[in-house]
Amino acid sequence: MELVRFGKLKEQSYTMKESLRALKTNIQFCGDDIQTILITSSVPNEGKSTVAMDLARSLTESGKRVLFIDTDMRKSVLVGRLRAKTASGNDICGLSHYLSGHKKLEEVLYGTEVPRLFMIFAGPSVPNPTEILEKKYFEELLEFGKEHFNYIVLDCAPIGAAIDAAVVAKHCDGALLVIAQGMASARMIQGVKKQLEASGVRILGAVLNKVKAKKSIHEKGYYGNYYGSYYGKEGS
Repeated sequence: MELVRFGKLKEQSYTMKESLRALKTNIQFCGDDIQTILITSSVPNEGKSTVAMDLARSLTESGKRVLFIDTDMRKSVLVGRLRAKTASGNDICGLSHYLSGHKKLEEVLYGTEVPRLFMIFAGPSVPNPTEILEKKYFEELLEFGKEHFNYIVLDCAPIGAAIDAAVVAKHCDGALLVIAQGMASARMIQGVKKQLEASGVRILGAVLNKVKAKKSIHEKGYYGNYYGSYYGKEGS
């Protein structure tokens, strides 16, 4: 398995870590049958990928082996945002390579410099992401993940912009909806919630992101632009 190094991995402040601990604890209290966690949003730029990555890192700190899968094969920016590079200098292959049959699973699965965190990046954009997500390869990938990892965190395209997340949700134990303050309307959020429910996935709750918060005694300035709360349980 090849190693990927990150040139820009966001340092987590005290407040971020506390928010992540609360989020992680709430997920764990949802039941020990929650292993595959889908994370999506209503519209782009709500911060779902940041929340997904930070949650994955937080889970590893509890000694868990975590597989992060970027399923956003329409417009993923994760490789660039993290400045991810392979230790060998080879190009990073991803999910679209695997689902289209061009690469084997072991060729798209990467170890990282974060202990116990493993990743499958999205790969090149494809014109038919929904179609290839419905192939048997994706289901086989998740079965492999369940056997070898404690958690699988799936970063999905915004469900208000594409139906990919609804397709992925059919194979997941639970879903988290990231809601950036002041971006999506309440009507749109309700519509997204109904789409997820129609897929049969259990909605674990929502993460309110990019919240303007008060000053922390541990930090200078504001610690807004991060999620302020986790709320909601199944059916709420």
